[in-house]
Amino acid sequence: MQIIREINALRRAIAAVRGEGGSVALVPTMGALHAGHLKLVREARRLARHVVASIFVNPMQFGPGEDLSSYPRREAEDAQMLEAEGCAILWAPSVDVMYRQGHATKIGVSGVSAGLDGDARPGHFEGVATVVVKLFNQVQPDIAVFGEKDFQQLVVIRRMTADLDLPVQIVGVPTQRDADGLALSSRNAYLTAEERRCARTLPRVLLEAAQAIREGGDIAEALARARQALAAAGFEPIDYIELRDAETLEPWTNINRPARILAAAKIGRTRLIDNIPILPAIRGS
Repeated sequence: MQIIREINALRRAIAAVRGEGGSVALVPTMGALHAGHLKLVREARRLARHVVASIFVNPMQFGPGEDLSSYPRREAEDAQMLEAEGCAILWAPSVDVMYRQGHATKIGVSGVSAGLDGDARPGHFEGVATVVVKLFNQVQPDIAVFGEKDFQQLVVIRRMTADLDLPVQIVGVPTQRDADGLALSSRNAYLTAEERRCARTLPRVLLEAAQAIREGGDIAEALARARQALAAAGFEPIDYIELRDAETLEPWTNINRPARILAAAKIGRTRLIDNIPILPAIRGS
C-alpha cells in the first residue's frame, strides 16, 4: 500500500492504478479506525478493483469548543489495518495540502443539511461537503463508501453529488455495532467504563421507539418516552431525537415511505449519534 501526502504524487498513483484497469472506490475517514471503518473498506473491495482510503481530520467540520485538538490520531496503526484489508493507496494529506494558503471556497447543501446536526453544529455540513468534493476531485473515484451511522451526512453527500452531477456512485453501509448495541465510533474511546454502561441506553431506546412506531403507536409519545429514558440514563444535553423521511430528512408524514429515527446526545464529554430505520411495509402490517 502506498501512503501519499502530496497532490501530484496522488495523481500519478491514481493514473497508475487506472492503467491496470478496473474501477476505483474511495473510503473517506478521519482515522482512528475501528471495525466499522474496515467494513466500509471490505464493501469497497467488493465493489471495485482498487480501494483508496483517506485519513484527514478536517478542521472545517469542527466548531468552536469541539474536539478537533483531542480527536484521536494514530496513523501508523491505521495504515497497518488498511494494508491488511487490501487498500492500494492511503491518501493522508496535511491541512496545508488540503487547504492551501488563501483557500476561500466552501460548499453548502441547503435543505437536507438543515435541522438535526445542522442546527446542533452550525457550519458542520459545509465543512463536510467542501472536503468531500475536494476528495472526489483529488481521487476521481467511481464509487465512494460511507457509513449510515452519520446518516444526515450521507444524505447531504448524496444530494450534493446529484446536484453537482459528480460521476461518483454513493454507497451507504449499515451501522456496525458492538456486542452491547452501541454504534461503533472513534469517539467511543472517550467514554469511561460507567459512561459506556449508560451509553448502551441510546440504541436500546431508539429500537424501542422504532418498534412502537412500526406497530402504529403515537409518534410524539414514542419519541417523548425515548427522550425521558435518555435523560434518566444521564444524557445531557439531548440535542435531538426525531423521526425524519429517510430520503429528504423532512418530518415524516407519509407512512408509505422509509423513515429514520435520529438522535444525538452527550454523556459526559462525549457526544454520540445514532439512528434506526423504519420501513413502510413493517408499519403497514
